[in-house]
Amino acid sequence: MKKFNFRKVLDGLTASSPGSGSSSGSNSGGAGSGSVHPGGTAGLPREEIQESLTSEYFQICKTVRHGFPYQPTALAFDPVQKILAIGTRTGAIRILGRPGVDCYCQHESGAAVLQLQFLINEGALVSASSDDTLHLWNLRQKRPAILHSLKFNRERITYCHLPFQSKWLYVGTERGNTHIVNIESFILSGYVIMWNKAIELSTKTHPGPVVHLSDSPRDEGKLLIGYENGTVVFWDLKSKRADLRVYYDEAIHSIDWHHEGKQFMCSHSDGSLTLWNLKSPSRPFQTTVPHGKSQREGRKSESCKPILKVEYKTCRNSEPFIIFSGGLSYDKACRRPSLTIMHGKAITVLEMDHPIVEFLTLCETPYPNEFQEPYAVAVLLEKDLIVVDLTQTNFPIFENPYPMDIHESPVTCTAYFADCPPDLILVLYSIGVKHKKQGYSNKEWPVSGGAWNLGAQTYPEIIITGHADGTIKFWDASAMTLQMLYKLKTSKVFEKQKAGDGKQTCEIVEEDPFAIQMIYWCPESRIFCVSGVSAYVIMYKFSRHEITAEIVSLEVRLQCDVEDIITPEPETSPPFPDLSSQLPPSRSLSGSTNTVSSEGVTKDSIPCLSVKTRPVRMPPGYQADLVIQLVWVDGEPPQQITSLAISSAYGIVAFGNCTGLVVVDFIQKTVLLSMGTIDLYRSSDLYQRQPRSPRKNRQFIADNFCMRGLSNFYPDLTKRIRTSYQSLTELNDSPVPLELERCKSPTSGLATRTPEAAPGFYRNEMPAVKQRSQVHHLPETRENSYNRSRSSSISSIDKDSKEAITALYFMESFARKNDSTISPCLFVGTSLGMVVLISLNLPSSDEQRFTEPVVVLPSGTFLSLKGAVLTFSCMDRSGSLMQPPYEVWRDPNNTDENEKTWKRKLVMNYSSSSQEMGDHQYTIICSEKQARVFSLPSQTCLYVHNITETSFILQADVVVMCNSACLACFCANGHIMIMSLPSLRPMLDVNYLPLTDMRIARTFCFTNEGQALYLVSPTEIQRLTYSQEMCDNIQDMLGDLFTPIETPEAQNRGFLKGLFGGSGQTFDREELFGEASAGKASRSLAQHIPGPGSIEGVKGAAGGVMGELTRARIALDERGQRLGELEEKTAGMMTSAEAFSKHAHELMLKYKDKKWYQF
Repeated sequence: MKKFNFRKVLDGLTASSPGSGSSSGSNSGGAGSGSVHPGGTAGLPREEIQESLTSEYFQICKTVRHGFPYQPTALAFDPVQKILAIGTRTGAIRILGRPGVDCYCQHESGAAVLQLQFLINEGALVSASSDDTLHLWNLRQKRPAILHSLKFNRERITYCHLPFQSKWLYVGTERGNTHIVNIESFILSGYVIMWNKAIELSTKTHPGPVVHLSDSPRDEGKLLIGYENGTVVFWDLKSKRADLRVYYDEAIHSIDWHHEGKQFMCSHSDGSLTLWNLKSPSRPFQTTVPHGKSQREGRKSESCKPILKVEYKTCRNSEPFIIFSGGLSYDKACRRPSLTIMHGKAITVLEMDHPIVEFLTLCETPYPNEFQEPYAVAVLLEKDLIVVDLTQTNFPIFENPYPMDIHESPVTCTAYFADCPPDLILVLYSIGVKHKKQGYSNKEWPVSGGAWNLGAQTYPEIIITGHADGTIKFWDASAMTLQMLYKLKTSKVFEKQKAGDGKQTCEIVEEDPFAIQMIYWCPESRIFCVSGVSAYVIMYKFSRHEITAEIVSLEVRLQCDVEDIITPEPETSPPFPDLSSQLPPSRSLSGSTNTVSSEGVTKDSIPCLSVKTRPVRMPPGYQADLVIQLVWVDGEPPQQITSLAISSAYGIVAFGNCTGLVVVDFIQKTVLLSMGTIDLYRSSDLYQRQPRSPRKNRQFIADNFCMRGLSNFYPDLTKRIRTSYQSLTELNDSPVPLELERCKSPTSGLATRTPEAAPGFYRNEMPAVKQRSQVHHLPETRENSYNRSRSSSISSIDKDSKEAITALYFMESFARKNDSTISPCLFVGTSLGMVVLISLNLPSSDEQRFTEPVVVLPSGTFLSLKGAVLTFSCMDRSGSLMQPPYEVWRDPNNTDENEKTWKRKLVMNYSSSSQEMGDHQYTIICSEKQARVFSLPSQTCLYVHNITETSFILQADVVVMCNSACLACFCANGHIMIMSLPSLRPMLDVNYLPLTDMRIARTFCFTNEGQALYLVSPTEIQRLTYSQEMCDNIQDMLGDLFTPIETPEAQNRGFLKGLFGGSGQTFDREELFGEASAGKASRSLAQHIPGPGSIEGVKGAAGGVMGELTRARIALDERGQRLGELEEKTAGMMTSAEAFSKHAHELMLKYKDKKWYQF
């Protein structure tokens, strides 16, 4: 409430502040203060805009988590409810049901989950964690909550077992003892099976930890206890003694019963399986080593790898299934982890892509004393979840409906689009479904529990992920779900690296040459553009028709020359030189004489990758239209791309790095502009950089770290970051290594020699450019060890002299101060906080657009901010957000005659009737330190807000919420901040998430309708909302984990089986384990930590009045319990008094008639 009231006060203060007021300041939380400047000749245009957003519209709330649970450790399945639970090493639990039913919950301690046990068909789950604590979760609500916890103080938990329809949980410990816990009260029973009583007295060694607990299917009063050293004890719970003991030379890993309760099977550390009969426990009834080499009779079988788990499941009409993991021969070291299925005489080995963590056999019945009838096996791998169909002889796997393959290749970037065109999802799915894998089981996914409805908010949402292997995945994220629509492989554009090119490849990019660095997508025009770590840009167009065509490739020489300091000479060349001698010829990487790196040979004009020169077959979907590559310059590799933008309406793509800016016409396939950042200022360099001497050593040594895979992607990461899954999962914040500091570009100047431009293009040609620099000193201690200047991709920037292009934005705007009408413009933002407007002079007609050149000219307009520029946006005079113009999509490969005469249809998104002089447009610019709102064309700064002084902004976007625009920012100190537009009033400032690693910074993104996401782990995407309305409705959008289902009835055993098949007496665990007979457990053994209440209490606490009644009821129960204890003590005292009175009376009668001398 305090923070909510504070935001309301901010709203009132900002709204009532005078227009000419100005203030400055900051706070430690990351939110700065704003200052308002008068609007010059335009009066006070802010008074004309009534902002509808207030702080009550905003609240931060996590919504749903997608992907594979990171570092899984445990697996459980409810055969009646048909829901699956996965525990992880970080203390998380994911509960999965039918598609749409996906719940995430977290232990507050963060301790690893050791084991999970469902209370079958009860809507509850027991988790055992590595901090020796048991937790009882209530699943009868959409957000599971812990009801009780029990912390063991003196013993470590190793194994748990909960019999079906029982309220007593068996808990085995590392010391070999077995304790019993009441599930309803979560109180420890006084009944304990001590290890020294379970084993024989003659045994001199400790049996080891308890590795297995299970009650006999034949008699619930018998408990099978397995110890690590190979001892198995069959314990009679009633008589409190061991009925039989089994000893084996090899360690035991797991045990499973035959459903009749007469036999059980053990798996051992030598790769053997032993089958034991209760009638002859002296030796195994059968011993097999399934993957061992056959030996002669009398000789011991060859040892194999341990069988970590075995399950023995029977069938009514066929041989039993014996399923186990591990057990392969040691001489097959290269074989992958496997799951073996033995059915009769047939042995099937299923090789897995990843190590097996756990597996469970899914059976038709929950009763352990019936034929199990297995139909599937759920296998939890380190990085995947698969379910094998046991009903078919070839054992196919089920098609997984969950997005478990997000991490198939490490995610390197993300993009999020809410409320996109509704037809896109159907179109992408129709294309992507044709390329799905075949061979899946034809049966439905067996994990089908829970209930899910569509919810109120049903607007289309699409998530795009870029990966280290160059793949792009489009996901349908509508209605809190995630389903893959379409997969695009960008690496198919390039030639495969040959074995002989290994040395050269290593020098250019050590690993991951195709890693996706940035994504730009226009949903309306379906134009898609990506940039890769090897300094390339690929532009795709969408088509429903397959084509075979050559891929057009352009090579751009973007250079920073550092020569002797010479005063710039005036331009002597004509403004529009001939194109024929300007563009460098296209070269093949493998065929160039400069591709071989040897001593004394300097690489020059070579791209990092080689584009395919032969015609390429492109299936329907996104098809490569143009590839733009930066080339090596004088032995130096091209710097990675730091910003990317494309305009379908203009037919132009622009990108930049720490060297300069490149603008390309993708309609005519020509380079329009290629110049260094300093040349964008021309004579208006505001920083007045001082000359610096060039570095003498310009040789690019082989052992530096520039352009080496993803390690140069983020300068704060260490050398160990690689493409491999493990390396990317270990991303953390570490100081910049000395080698990485030395890997900065050897050129320290800012001079740029541009390649010759096309006719009609702006060309800046200078013999030399005077070198200037501005040194920014970085404090020694910075949060999370980041460099001072960062772009949205956190790329490597030479902070001593480089001024990188960090943001690009196409928009119809006022390029110059005195312009009266808007025109096509390109906003360019740099790492030093400078904004340059570039004017785009486009041909007037569609016919001329394909033949006439486009003129690109820096307009001479400069704006400045504090910190690297992150994002741009524009609003019209009424305060409505202006969308960049776009071209309506049409299929470029459609052979229909009507399509041939179809003209380009442009949507400009602005009113052309306004021709009067004055301020027609607001421009919002956000940097890593502050946000500013300028009025164009007057270029007056109307509002400025210093967002943070002690930290910096990682991600900023202008988004639409409730039909109004706002600025959303994610700060490096974990704060999420929302500001209204155009006044930049603070709406929300929440310390949401501390930045623990670079993964969050790389993938955090905002979108419209109050949505955001980030990669919370290498395998999971976390979605959140900052909308109060969505937070209020989140319960309606989530699925139900528990649905009322009747427990199936047990099969009729028949008269003879009931008479001879087992114990005819019913086993009363309450009588045996209850406090009346077993007593109370020691208080020092375990500590009970109460939750919010029982299951009924949680249901009652959902409402206000009912919650008060529930708390009153709990208080009365506690008072009654205390009164009961007092009554018991009083009764005990009365019994003692009566006994004392009786003894005194007897003593009095004895000595009543005796005389004094008889004593």
